[in-house]
Amino acid sequence: MDVKGLHDRIKARYSLESSAQGGLGCGHNLSLLALRSGERVLDLGCGRGQETLEAAKLVGEGGLAVGLDLTPEMVRAAVERAAVEGCVNVRFVVGDMERLPFPPESFDAVMSNCAINHARDKSMVYREVHRVLKTGGRFVISDPVTRYPLPHKIKRDPYRWAMCFGGAVTEQEYLQCIREAGFRRVEIINRREYLKNGYEFASLTIRAFKEG
Repeated sequence: MDVKGLHDRIKARYSLESSAQGGLGCGHNLSLLALRSGERVLDLGCGRGQETLEAAKLVGEGGLAVGLDLTPEMVRAAVERAAVEGCVNVRFVVGDMERLPFPPESFDAVMSNCAINHARDKSMVYREVHRVLKTGGRFVISDPVTRYPLPHKIKRDPYRWAMCFGGAVTEQEYLQCIREAGFRRVEIINRREYLKNGYEFASLTIRAFKEG
């Protein structure tokens, strides 16, 4: 499965979602992130920008919230929403979470809600998160994982990846990506187990820190 084919399928799905009203996440991370006034926070897979805008309000005028999404239509919807709400300490960027367009140690905190499962290389995503976080920074991320590895025919299907299904890895693999990126104090704060298309899944909310 090539990267372009996967990205095209993801964009196709979320271009349609950009004008919808329902939520797309699998967790509630802002309260767990404990944002403080003046901090800089990055939201990976920001979608229509609801949580990014909530984060902007929490960090105040002296802080900054940045939302990144692969789908241009989502970013346009988020920009329009920010304008309607009159939020000035927020930015939205079209970009790939495997190649974050930010300098090292740009953010105090990173959050993501059911988005990293779309990435082909989750190890790269977490290395990038570690790179852009300041020393002492933290992330809170929710994402689906599987109990057992999915069959290859599912993992090779871009449509299933775009539907928050085919890109899921086992919990052990997922946590290994985080630890190998250099994070410490990795903790699972919440777990919700369920069946998806006949396979055993869990939605995890994970917090970890970049230590010096």
